[in-house]
Amino acid sequence: MLRSCKSSNAIATVNGNGCNTVWKPGAVYFLSMGSLVQIRTGEASADVAQEKEQRLFSQLRTLPSLIVALSGGIDSAYLAWAAHRTLGDRALSVTAISASYSSFDREQVEAFLQASGVIHEFVETHELENPAYRVNDSNRCYHCKDELFTVLDTLASLRGIAALAYGVNADDTADFRPGQRAASEHRVLTPLLDAGMHKQEIRFLAERAGIPMWNRPASACLSSRLPYGTEVTPERLSLIERGEEALRRLGFRQFRVRLHDTLGRVEIAPEELGRALTPEMATQIAKGLRAAGFTYVTLDLEGYRQGSLNESLAKSQGT
Repeated sequence: MLRSCKSSNAIATVNGNGCNTVWKPGAVYFLSMGSLVQIRTGEASADVAQEKEQRLFSQLRTLPSLIVALSGGIDSAYLAWAAHRTLGDRALSVTAISASYSSFDREQVEAFLQASGVIHEFVETHELENPAYRVNDSNRCYHCKDELFTVLDTLASLRGIAALAYGVNADDTADFRPGQRAASEHRVLTPLLDAGMHKQEIRFLAERAGIPMWNRPASACLSSRLPYGTEVTPERLSLIERGEEALRRLGFRQFRVRLHDTLGRVEIAPEELGRALTPEMATQIAKGLRAAGFTYVTLDLEGYRQGSLNESLAKSQGT
């Protein structure tokens, strides 16, 4: 920050402490250590991210061939791009289609493919045929990933592809993710995690690479909107998808519609919550979700938070 905001005949503009035009010819100004640290940290962070990217490229180049599980989120998209860049036609990205995968996510994948030229295929998975998945206990994600990697294992065997990989990153290890156990059992590679990449570094590198979804909000399968113990059915997933599409049409970016029987509990990112809480917008939200098929609509005052339904697990375990 600058010591003083008084200035005349300014030749440049700097923001800080509410001050703008602050540079004056012939004057001497002093920056606080906080400003210097911020500048240096930004430069160092970019350098570190690029070093990790080179580490990632080096690791990928050692593979004879690779299938990347591409969900449409930024992590898997960046990994698919990196694999295509380093391995060319020896890298195949694959997206699994099922009732728990939204049409919007598929549109995001198709836009990414058009922009990147990544070699890609869609396959079908059938996790809803597994009673252990439908029962929707705390291992649901395990059964989902087990089905996905079983299908990809079969595809790799048929095509003679050496390895599978998915887009788990260094931040994901702090969350409850049973799917990682399935990945370990299927010996799925974790290149982003192995390179020590964090989400913000991936976003930075993806933007630098021109990947269109670099700033896409975090996403997850539609089944994650159901509280544990509520059976996963195609009808419930379709209802959730219609509800979230209604919010998307209203211009919201980061949100979830959690289904509690016939009630839709809407979580909206804190930075967008003020807009949602206006009487006019609240009416539009309720109208849109009722049209989608919900009987009751409520707005969660805590806003969107990742893994909010895991809160019930913590309470049941007394933590």
